[in-house]
Amino acid sequence: MNEKIVFLGTPDFAANILEGLIKANYNIVAVVTQPDKEVGRKKILTPSPVKEMALKYNLPVLTPYKIRKEYEEVLKYEPDIIISSAYGQIIPSELLDYPKFKCINTHGSLLPKYRGGAPIQRSIINGDTKTGITIMYMNEKMDEGDILYQESIDIDIHDTNASLFRKLSDLSLDMLLKFLPDLFNGNINPIKQNNDEATYAYNLDKEIEHISFKDSTLNVYNHIRGLLDNPGCFFIIKDKKYKIEEAFFELSNNTNTNKFIGLEKDYLRFDCYDGFIKVYKIKPEGKNSMDAKSFFNGVGRSLIGEELE
Repeated sequence: MNEKIVFLGTPDFAANILEGLIKANYNIVAVVTQPDKEVGRKKILTPSPVKEMALKYNLPVLTPYKIRKEYEEVLKYEPDIIISSAYGQIIPSELLDYPKFKCINTHGSLLPKYRGGAPIQRSIINGDTKTGITIMYMNEKMDEGDILYQESIDIDIHDTNASLFRKLSDLSLDMLLKFLPDLFNGNINPIKQNNDEATYAYNLDKEIEHISFKDSTLNVYNHIRGLLDNPGCFFIIKDKKYKIEEAFFELSNNTNTNKFIGLEKDYLRFDCYDGFIKVYKIKPEGKNSMDAKSFFNGVGRSLIGEELE
C-alpha cells in the first residue's frame, strides 16, 4: 500500500476515518482541512478535528482558505489518489484530474438521494428508516460523480444526529478499507447516477433550529433528534428561548396541542396533536444545562399551560 494519499476532511466524522487509514498503514502524505476557527465566547482559535488528528501522527497539514486558488501546495505531494470526507470546499479540476486513481469521496447517503451538505441530518428529520454511505468519484458538480461502492444501515428510533454521524463514520472507514485494494488493483465498476432520482439535502439554516409543536409527535421528535448536539434546537415560551438537549416521545389521544403541560415522572411534557415530547434535559438561554426536575422547580412551574411560540 505505497500509493500516496492526500486526505481532505474537517470534522470528527472525517478525523475518525483518517485515523483508521493511518492505523491500517495507508501512505497518507498530506492532510488538507479547513483553517482554524474562533470558538466560544472568548473566540479561541481552534484547529479542526482532522488537523488535530494529523498533528497527532506528525503528518503535514494544509489549511487553504480557498482550495480553488491554493491547490498548488497539494500537488507538490504528487498524490496517487485524493480521498475526501466532509471537507467543506469545492475541489478544483486541477486536483480532480491529477491523481492516477482520481479523487474519491465518502458521502453520508445512498446517492443519488440527499446530494448536498446535510444528508445525515435531513435523513433523520425526514423520518427515514435507512441510510448509508456512498463512495464515489468526485467531479465539479455537487455529489454527481459515478458511484463506486454503497452500503446501507438502519436508522434506529433512538438515533440522534450525533449517534448516526458516529455510525456512518465507522461505516465509511470499513468500506474504504474493503474498497481501496480493489480500486488500486483496477477491480471496480463505476455506476453513473440517475439524475432523475436525485434529491437534495442542503446545508441547515438557522430557521430550522426552531422547533414547532404544531405537528405530529413523530415529526416533531424527528426534527429534534436530527439537530441534537450540532447545531442544536430550541423552542420559545413567553419570548424566552430554551434549548432541548435530550428528548423522546409518546403517542397519545389525550393532548393539548402546542402547550407545555408540566413535569411528569422525570421529563417535561410538551404536547403535539397526537402525543407529546418528553424533554429530559434542557438549557435555558444564558444558563447551564439542567434536568427536567431542576428546570420545573425553577422557572418551569410558572409556565404550565403556556403555548409555545
